[in-house]
Amino acid sequence: MRRVSAIIVAAGEGKRFGSPKQFASLGGKTVLDWCLEAFESHEEVDEVVLVVKDEAKGKKYIQRYGKVSAVVRGGEKRQDSVLSGFQQLDPVQAEIVLVHDGVRPFIRSALISRVIQKARERGAAIPVIPVEDTIKIVEGEDVKQTLDRERLFRVQTPQGFLYSTLKKALDKASQEGFYGTDEASLVERAGERVAVVQGDVRNIKVTTPEELKMVEVFFES
Repeated sequence: MRRVSAIIVAAGEGKRFGSPKQFASLGGKTVLDWCLEAFESHEEVDEVVLVVKDEAKGKKYIQRYGKVSAVVRGGEKRQDSVLSGFQQLDPVQAEIVLVHDGVRPFIRSALISRVIQKARERGAAIPVIPVEDTIKIVEGEDVKQTLDRERLFRVQTPQGFLYSTLKKALDKASQEGFYGTDEASLVERAGERVAVVQGDVRNIKVTTPEELKMVEVFFES
């Protein structure tokens, strides 16, 4: 049976946060534990590959979570970490690959399901939410252009792909030494289309102490 695999990227050093933010305390658990529990409990997810900075310390998650099949060391950049996790997957069994930030703790089951379904239908899918602020292109001290915000969206994770689609994109990027801002950008560059699904405003990426406080409010409500 083909598998749904999730790669959880949690190898960041947290320079803006002041410490590795994935291990920050949130509601009695770490930010990373909340992420892992969400995928552990999702009925469609078959396995989780965890990418961390310290592979030895990360081994404890294999005992703690039944779906964590491998813990690997991350690379210099996020894309390197994703590739390290991707290389742990069985190309024969893998069907859908989800890539999720280990610092988005408020990831809900319904969003995971939407991404899996759309990725299975279209080959690649990402969750997005509309941009509410006016966005301008600025050069120096001058505004050069005001963008149409009706066509602008903020991208979240998990991003989902057919195994073959993501492999093609990662291989091309590696061969050409290209680094993108997310996995979807690599897929787009490889000539594939990326579909969108409705994101979740609570699916906040924790990069600063202020954002952690915002997430704490969601957990308390």
